[in-house]
Parts: sequence; structure tokens; C-alpha cells
Amino acid sequence: VYSSHEFGFVTLADAYSTGSSLMPQKKNPDALELLRGKSGRSMGQLTGLMATLKGLPSTYNKDLQEDKEPLFDAVTSLSGSLQIACGVLSTLAINPPFMRAALVPEMLATDLAEYLVRKGVPFRDAHHVAGAAVQMAELQGIPLSELDLTDLQKLHGAFDADVADVWSFERSVERRDVDGGSSRRSVLAQIAHLRTWLAGG
Repeated sequence: VYSSHEFGFVTLADAYSTGSSLMPQKKNPDALELLRGKSGRSMGQLTGLMATLKGLPSTYNKDLQEDKEPLFDAVTSLSGSLQIACGVLSTLAINPPFMRAALVPEMLATDLAEYLVRKGVPFRDAHHVAGAAVQMAELQGIPLSELDLTDLQKLHGAFDADVADVWSFERSVERRDVDGGSSRRSVLAQIAHLRTWLAGG
């Protein structure tokens, strides 16, 4: 979806795409679709193996001979899939301007609610107020970020001039500075952890 003309967030290399039989401008992400199909096959093999092992007594059983076929096939499938995935990712072109163009203030409605929570408003109330702000902006025909401070203060007295900070997508990303979060520090830590794990550390 993100490689389609409507989004344009990423561009797949020709080596991992094929042309459409109908639309000349279309590139089909065949490699990724095949990888997606392989994941279903591997999940099926895992399910079959777990069903074979279910209820076995804790000793050797001839049932265990049935583990070889799904195991070996899964290893072969995964090995090939990883090679293809590496090729797709290493040749993938990322298009930040298209991503930025798709950002709209309404995506930050949750951040607006969290702003109120930081001001001491219970989340249930903050959620309701943020929803009312979205509705107010829609009725006025303007983006959420263009609501006047006076309009916001009609919804709740906790709004202040610093609400303008909410409308920064960069700040929104950086505010999620927890393990597994979206902040730069967190993402770099996750990458470092995975690199160590892949290296066998």
C-alpha cells in the first residue's frame, strides 16, 4: 500500500517488482507478497508441529518423527525468505517528503488529550475534550491545530498558550521515550539490541 502511487512513501527496486499486465505505470511488489505468503506457510507448520506434540508423555515417542518435515521445510523457507527480505530492504527507497505531506493535525488528537493529562485532567475527561475539539474544528472547516486558544479554553480551562507545542510531529514522536517507544533514543536502543541479538550476543 505504501509503495502505491496514492501514498508513495517507499519505492521498490525493479529487481523485486513486476509490471502490471493492465496498468503500465503500476509496479507489483511480488517479492513482498510472496514473503507474506511464506509467513502463512511457516505459521501452519508451527501449528502442525504443536498439535503433534500436544499431550505427549515426557519421554521419547515415535510421534516425534513427524517434526522433521515441518522443521526442515521451515528452515529452508526462512533461509530463502531472509535473503529476499535483505535484498528488498537494502534497495528500498524511502521518500520522506511524501510522508511529511501526508501528516495532518488530526493525527495529534491523542497528543492533545495527553497534554490535558499532563495538566492534571483525568484521561477519560481529556479524551472527551479532545474529541470535542476535533468536532469543533470540523464544524469550523479548519485543521485541528488552527483552533483559537479561546475556543479550546471554552472546552476546558486547562488549555494554555503552550498547547501550541502539541502540533509538532517531531515532539510527538520524541515524547514516546520509553522502551519500545518511537523516540530517536528508544529506536536506536532497539536497533542496537537487535544487532547484538543477531550477532549472537
